[in-house]
Amino acid sequence: LCGHYERVVSSNEAAIRTDRKFLEREGALNFYSLYRSHNYHFKIYGAMFLGQPTVALDTADALIAALPADILRPMADWFEGFVPMKQHVLIRFGRWQNILDQELPQDEELFCVTLAMMRYARTVALANLHRMDEADAEKAKFYEASARVPESRMLFNNTCKDILKVAEQMMLGELAYHKGEHEAAFDHLRKSVTIDDNMPYDEPWGWMQPTRHALGALLLEQGQVDEAEAVYRADLGLDGTLSRACQHPGNVWSLHGLHECLTRRGETTEAAHVKLQLDKAAARAEVPIRASCYCRQR
Repeated sequence: LCGHYERVVSSNEAAIRTDRKFLEREGALNFYSLYRSHNYHFKIYGAMFLGQPTVALDTADALIAALPADILRPMADWFEGFVPMKQHVLIRFGRWQNILDQELPQDEELFCVTLAMMRYARTVALANLHRMDEADAEKAKFYEASARVPESRMLFNNTCKDILKVAEQMMLGELAYHKGEHEAAFDHLRKSVTIDDNMPYDEPWGWMQPTRHALGALLLEQGQVDEAEAVYRADLGLDGTLSRACQHPGNVWSLHGLHECLTRRGETTEAAHVKLQLDKAAARAEVPIRASCYCRQR
């Protein structure tokens, strides 16, 4: 909430190390496994905001390894929603082929949220690779998988059913966009923003990549600079339109988007100040930041 994303990573890494001592003493079959999972979850969240895919992916794999089926099964309603965090990371960093190369879970009942999120990720990946017939087929499988997720399945304060409503609108938005149906796409992405903003408070937030990052990137690609600028200002918390919990101050993705908006409309004074913040944030990133979402292809 303060924009200190490097501290998110380092503090939660320290917590993970400490939790290993508890795990060695007490084992994993207890409710504290929820809090152990929370620290991996938060480290992933911070690394995504920093633009650090290696940290995020390594931590997502460690989280999955910490939740094998024998631990999940008796407490699946509380724990299984953590397993698909890797899908958020892969989408955040545009790893489309990596998404498609993954094996789907064999136990579809136990890993029901994971399967639905993987179907969502596969749809988005195929859309971005312009394999539209396959993407449409995968979309149908997403709906089938989502229908099998019970209402009792939670990720902290949010039901996984509600989280998948964000996924649905993101999926429909990217599908429409890459079919050339831009206004329909923006309608879906704006709806995803509304759902995202109105989720129950949580830390980390219930949806890992701010939905505005996709909306702003695609608006910019279509030359809709004014709306894109408003999207980035809101995400950065610069205009007071969002509740504190929905702001992401100083994040490299929206700083890049805002700087591009200012530059494209010829503004120079604020652009220079934003560029200083962007350079500092980009210096921490592991990958070049060229847009606020990898769904933007130009």
